[in-house]
Amino acid sequence: MEDSAAPQREDPHRAQRVAERGAPLARAKAAMIMLHGRGAGAEDMVALADVLAQPDLAYLAPQAAGHTWYPYPFTAPIERNEPWLSSALGVIDGLLSSLGEAGFPPERVVLLGFSQGACLGLEYAARHAHRYGGVVGLSGGLIGPDGTPRDYPGSLAGTPVFLGCSDIDPHIPLARVRETTAVLRRLGAAVDERIYTGMGHLINEDEIRFVRGLLAALVHGRVT
Repeated sequence: MEDSAAPQREDPHRAQRVAERGAPLARAKAAMIMLHGRGAGAEDMVALADVLAQPDLAYLAPQAAGHTWYPYPFTAPIERNEPWLSSALGVIDGLLSSLGEAGFPPERVVLLGFSQGACLGLEYAARHAHRYGGVVGLSGGLIGPDGTPRDYPGSLAGTPVFLGCSDIDPHIPLARVRETTAVLRRLGAAVDERIYTGMGHLINEDEIRFVRGLLAALVHGRVT
């Protein structure tokens, strides 16, 4: 007899819901995939839509099973976070595929994540390097322990990337943010790294202003 729970164990984030906000895809000019942090949820992320204030954007926020994309810290050996990590990356892959079918190629899509979601989005962009509308990592960095090979193939082809983090973030080592910046620049991204002195593990107004500007430029066709 087939074990019906096996697919769920192998792909824990499969068939989780996706919260939506903003313009319907039929009239949106661009889309954003929003990735929540550990212990949070999709609704926490789409609530940012009102703050970002881009009415021509479609916001899509997938929900992680159990409110976490992977169980161990992002600096743990990658194999320890499997199969959750691969399943989580597959969620982004599936959303990008669906958006492509709806007329939104990657260059019209922004990946944005906070904390664990930022790590996930940044790792996805590095592993699947081509031109995106933008990549935003709020308090995050590439996944894996120190010394993880970062020889990702492909090119981000000028993708605008924003990395914002505190210099004393209790979850994100500053050295990992610096490494992420260097790796993404080698992949051809235009990275704006901003380190905030003494800030907690949160999103600040400067980061919101940057994202608003990025989205406005994308929606109005000013991204180069």
